[in-house]
Amino acid sequence: MYRFLFRLVALRVDPERAHRWAFALIRAVAAVPPLRWAVAGAFGVPPGARTTVWGRTLPSPLGVAAGFDKDARGVLGLTMLGFGFVEIGTVTAMPQPGNPPPRLWRVPAVHGLRNQMGFNNDGSARAAARLRRLRATRAGRAAFVGVNIGKTKAAPLAGAAADYATSAERLAPYADYLVVNVSSPNTPGLRDLQAVESLRPVLQAVRQAADQATCGDGGGTTTERGRDRVPLLVKIAPDLADEQVDEIADLVTELGLDGVVAVNTTIDHDLGPGGLSGLPVRRRGLAVVAQLRGRLGPEPVIIGVGGITTAADAAEYLAAGATLVQGYTGFVYVGPAYAARIGRALAARPRPDQSGGDGR
Repeated sequence: MYRFLFRLVALRVDPERAHRWAFALIRAVAAVPPLRWAVAGAFGVPPGARTTVWGRTLPSPLGVAAGFDKDARGVLGLTMLGFGFVEIGTVTAMPQPGNPPPRLWRVPAVHGLRNQMGFNNDGSARAAARLRRLRATRAGRAAFVGVNIGKTKAAPLAGAAADYATSAERLAPYADYLVVNVSSPNTPGLRDLQAVESLRPVLQAVRQAADQATCGDGGGTTTERGRDRVPLLVKIAPDLADEQVDEIADLVTELGLDGVVAVNTTIDHDLGPGGLSGLPVRRRGLAVVAQLRGRLGPEPVIIGVGGITTAADAAEYLAAGATLVQGYTGFVYVGPAYAARIGRALAARPRPDQSGGDGR
């Protein structure tokens, strides 16, 4: 039914407008607890899909990738549909409108999406306020929420570390993990921060700001929410050379980071401006995940993302070394049953013994 409606209706509507409508419906249902419980029951995932990361047990290793819920508006609605966790963002220190539309395009022939959004969001102060309200509820405290932070477009590259640190300070108290996004192709100069000499001070500033916001002194190990310091990861592009991937992996080890999100959208296409996601990224995403696991060893968490449409795709990422996986484009093409189908299929599959912070 969803595929029929997608072809009949959604493909005739501007993609960004269709996203707003669909996301508004998800949030509206989730706002009514009896409806949310009913939908969550219908899209429930069996216990066999559970996985443990950083001491927390998630109902499924499949989460929503950053970009779907930019402003922390729909966490409960997305978990209602069977996602094991939600990564909100990308959030910047200051509010910004992003690039002018049109800035999102479907590529149905390859099950892809091309975007040139430009980190449109309400800013980290508003996102923090929404997360604070979410965490004040029982359901909100139970949700596993990552926060993806990026550079404000107006901030110069020389001031990137301070800009990221502002967002980290505001958001760390409400995050189950933080992701430093230096790999979007839609903010001028951002990918230059993937060079280790530029990336190191950004990650150090974010780590210090997050610790100060949650531990109080920047050197503790327990947050105000009674758990270990907020895990910190970095999100990288699929277009890096293998040598660059190794350099970032070595920096992760040097700084004691908690992991890597691999990968972002690719600019290796001829479809126009912006980054391409979906199936065209899958092959490179798998290769980067496998390379990272070989370089980092068994402990750091690797979140694999890129072209996950089916349970087989998710299982292949997990077998390549991913601890968790994420979807966005596959969700758009498959529909509301996407996460539940993958979670149920993964629950029925034997999974390789991998570690993910605490092991799995």
